[in-house]
Amino acid sequence: MSGIEREAVGAERTGTPWHTVALLVMAVLGVVVLVALNLTLGEANRQRDRALRLQTHSYEVMILSASLTGTIAHAEASLGRYVISADKDLGQAYSADWTLASQQLSRLDRITRDSPEQQALIAKLQGAMAVRGDELSDVALNTLYKRNDQALALFYKARLGPSRAEIDRLLDAIGVQERTVLAQRTGITMKSVARSTGLASALSIFGILLAAGAVALGWLTVTALGQRAVARAEAAAERDRAAELEAAVERASAVLLAQESKLRQVQKMQAVGQLTGGIAHDFNNMLAVVLGGLELAKRQVANDPVAAQRHIDNATEGANRAAALTRQLLAFSREEALRSEPIEPVALVRGMSDLLDRTLGDTIEVTVNAPEGQSWLVRSDPHQLENAVLNLAVNARDAMEGRGQLTITTAGVTLTEGAVGTCQAGDYVALSVADTGCGMTPDLLDRVFEPFFTTKPAGKGTGLGLSQVFAFVRQADGEVGLKSVVGEGTTVTLYLPRYVSDAPAADETTPATPAPFEHRTLDILVVEDDPRVLAATMGALEELGHRPVACNDPLAAPAALDGLGRVDLIVSDVLMPGQTGPEMIAGLLRKHPDIAVLFVTGYAGDAGGEAEFGGHHVLRKPFTLAALERAVAAAANRSGTAIDSIAAE
Repeated sequence: MSGIEREAVGAERTGTPWHTVALLVMAVLGVVVLVALNLTLGEANRQRDRALRLQTHSYEVMILSASLTGTIAHAEASLGRYVISADKDLGQAYSADWTLASQQLSRLDRITRDSPEQQALIAKLQGAMAVRGDELSDVALNTLYKRNDQALALFYKARLGPSRAEIDRLLDAIGVQERTVLAQRTGITMKSVARSTGLASALSIFGILLAAGAVALGWLTVTALGQRAVARAEAAAERDRAAELEAAVERASAVLLAQESKLRQVQKMQAVGQLTGGIAHDFNNMLAVVLGGLELAKRQVANDPVAAQRHIDNATEGANRAAALTRQLLAFSREEALRSEPIEPVALVRGMSDLLDRTLGDTIEVTVNAPEGQSWLVRSDPHQLENAVLNLAVNARDAMEGRGQLTITTAGVTLTEGAVGTCQAGDYVALSVADTGCGMTPDLLDRVFEPFFTTKPAGKGTGLGLSQVFAFVRQADGEVGLKSVVGEGTTVTLYLPRYVSDAPAADETTPATPAPFEHRTLDILVVEDDPRVLAATMGALEELGHRPVACNDPLAAPAALDGLGRVDLIVSDVLMPGQTGPEMIAGLLRKHPDIAVLFVTGYAGDAGGEAEFGGHHVLRKPFTLAALERAVAAAANRSGTAIDSIAAE
């Protein structure tokens, strides 16, 4: 028999109904007190739990903003070391850190969606991060293509840029805002808990007063307390199991992160392998033309000079193609303006017929379409436009597996604002390259313009072709259109702004005639660490009638200069072990300020980058004898050295 039943039997035996009434009243009051007490404690618990959740959320925001600051600092430190050492592992470390920073920013954006004030700061932070990412990307790309001096200058400039200070200010503002919100929420919660606690205390006192007359309810109270204890024990056990599960998840996450890091490293190494393999493939093809032409010329130089000259011309064309490839790589994301001139795209494409035939082979049928009577012009770099068409044609050939129909179409179109990408309203020349190949799926279309992305086997492509086409068209204020159907083919359209000139410029109608220059035999100090390049440069200068003196170590240049009676010109490489050319020249000019200087480099982009070399003339490798003659004359004339007239080639 239960306690309540025993109390009921006792009440019946006493025969005093008021006891029963009193017991019922006390039971009802006790139940009311217990219910009110439970509700009050439950509300206090909910307020406490809510405060803990908000506190955890605020701490997560503050920790994430602090982590983002550290990640950005670590990424920029890795980039700085990458610029200085050109170690690709450091460049990859920078890329991974910056990717992590972007992920942390996305996480910060997600967890602050409930706060309009924080969202306003996050929006500004995203803009500042985008600006900062562009600045650091320029530094990384210049370093990737060996433009270390320019990359270092951009890096130091970026360190002082306003974007970094703006990022730090916004992250600090986010932390301050979250701490303020946390303080406000904590204050409100504490007041609510205090009210609940006070009410619970009053109910407890009232319950104690009722306890004397509520003995009949004791058993039920004990039972309820026992059940609550059991529930708490079960909750504790559940918490222990949850903690064990969380620890297991953390261990598994650590293993997955390690595996993900290894996978990223493998993918990066594959990208480098694709780049080097593709470049090696292209250079081997060009070197085969050079070596084959020279071998045939050597065999026929005595018997058939005309044929020998033809083979030499073919070898020269191959060498020029190799040099053009290096310029193409250096110009992949360059900042300097293109060497633009008015071009008729139809004429340019028709002039590429022999090149396209040799490149694509006999099994590809090439058709060039153009509307009758329309000869719109564009203003662009003809070599870059030719390379863009050639890249698209080679990609089309590979997509058709060497057999199919390639159609190149040029037409004038008038676009409205936003009709194609970022094109402004106006007239454009649309140059389309269409193939009958395998086509591409939507996921591939989203990635075709990414650097290093390629679907070709390792060693068959660099993944830079379409990226370079995209960069070239954007530099020309144009846009790239892309349509593809799986199994039917792909069409890539270059939209280039139409060029209209009221009157032809003098340099477009009259061939430029090299200005005559004064010539006499110069005493020249040649500083070059590569013995083969040094020997070739010495021979070229002797052929031009000068008196060169060789120096293969920039650190030995001061002694060599002091040992010579007279030096009119210093010809120096830029990147050398021990000391760079500009560093060496800066030291020499303090003692010999009147000596003319000519820098020769394969890394500084196109010749004429004097602004980056203290105003001295720059000649790009590889160079011809005529180019060397003109560069020597320009450098000597700049310093006031007299040179007799020589007809430039």
